[in-house]
Amino acid sequence: MKYLVTGGAGFIASNLVDELISRGHQVRIIDNLSTGKKENLNPQAEFIQVDIRKLDEIKPHFVGVDGVFHFAALPRVQLSIDDPITSNDININGTLNVLIAARDAKSGKVVYSASSSAYGDNDKMPLTEDMLPNPISPYGLQKYVGEHYARNFFVLYGLPTVSLRYFNVYGPRMAMSGGYLTVISVFLQQKRDGKKLTATGDGTQTRDFTYVGDAVRANIMAMASDKVGKGEVINIGGGHNYSVNEIAAKIGGELEYIAPRIEPHDTLADTSKAKELIGWQPEVNINEGIARTKEWFASQNT
Repeated sequence: MKYLVTGGAGFIASNLVDELISRGHQVRIIDNLSTGKKENLNPQAEFIQVDIRKLDEIKPHFVGVDGVFHFAALPRVQLSIDDPITSNDININGTLNVLIAARDAKSGKVVYSASSSAYGDNDKMPLTEDMLPNPISPYGLQKYVGEHYARNFFVLYGLPTVSLRYFNVYGPRMAMSGGYLTVISVFLQQKRDGKKLTATGDGTQTRDFTYVGDAVRANIMAMASDKVGKGEVINIGGGHNYSVNEIAAKIGGELEYIAPRIEPHDTLADTSKAKELIGWQPEVNINEGIARTKEWFASQNT
């Protein structure tokens, strides 16, 4: 099979590209390298440097593929607050362009990378896909709009689509700079630099963490499943949540508390729909995932 991966030089997407190639598939990547890194590109993949905001330039590259994994985005909450116009242009208009290009080229199923940030701040846990979303950032709103566009393109044009809402994906190649860092990456860098680990508020806020290898498997299983393709939204999470204080203890180091910020206090994914529709469930627990991530991080700093 031949697959197109948008944003294929990025964190999750580059791990997916490696896995697809290891399984014998052909992969074409489009990425403008605004947040992706050249060193993440698999040399066996075909790479085209192009911006998803330029519909006429991306359309030819959707021809002749069997499916599309859409990762290209500007995944930065703070940047979406500081510059909502650029963020909107990439995350909404860019996604619309990808769907149009896939529709016109008959590119097969589109697996859209959505985000648990669509849920915003909810008191009820775990978070289920039938809950009313309440995004509290432009980024969360933009990713939520992308889900609706994906669903509309199935209803209106028959383009098979499915949206995967990721919960705090971490692991090798995760972002170590910029405005969209997991607490794991922040703590690893602080520990390396001999600094105290900083937790906002009192550190009791919890997050559901997903190891990148599990997120990669979810994409492949969603593409292969004949039970999805009608615009479904599916949670992809670890199914357990851990406080910032607990994560700090797993990383190791002295902890200090800083001013709280506007953010959901808790996240926790209900993953029963993922198991039912695509046969997926997380396999890497937080201890194993952090161990693998520490090993990767150490290799980047030697």
